[in-house]
Amino acid sequence: MNATIHTDSDPRREVDRWLGNYAEDHRNPTNVLIHWICVPAILWTVIAALWVVPVPSLLGRAGLWAGVAMFFAITFYLRLSRTLGLAMFLVLVVLGGITELLYRELGGANLLYLAIGIFVIAWIAQFIGHHIEGKRPSFLTDLAYLLIGPAWIVAKLLHKAGISY
Repeated sequence: MNATIHTDSDPRREVDRWLGNYAEDHRNPTNVLIHWICVPAILWTVIAALWVVPVPSLLGRAGLWAGVAMFFAITFYLRLSRTLGLAMFLVLVVLGGITELLYRELGGANLLYLAIGIFVIAWIAQFIGHHIEGKRPSFLTDLAYLLIGPAWIVAKLLHKAGISY
């Protein structure tokens, strides 16, 4: 009989713990629906806001700081799970591509205004969802849950596709 032994340093166990704890605070169907809409929106707004932070020409171009932040986020996700990390990499590439297109179309100032507006509306909705749920947002216990929220959605999509993370 083969038994799988998980140690405290087992990254699979850590990802299950993070996602499980997050799921505990997100059981109400209305709150879950709000999160499915607002978490990706908030993630995009952070990318968009970082996209327009000025970059010295010697260092690169618009989007550099968003790219740096995405790199560190991917590092976090890959540490938790290679599959989940790669899926989050794809999500961030798509969101970065959308942001670049909007940056070219709208310009930096209008992109920032759009991001701020969506950010405020999405967070208001999130807090309404948690009020309905009757539980505090997870990030109030640990800021790392701000990274776990998007991973929780992607993990659910992977599960529906029959892909284990």
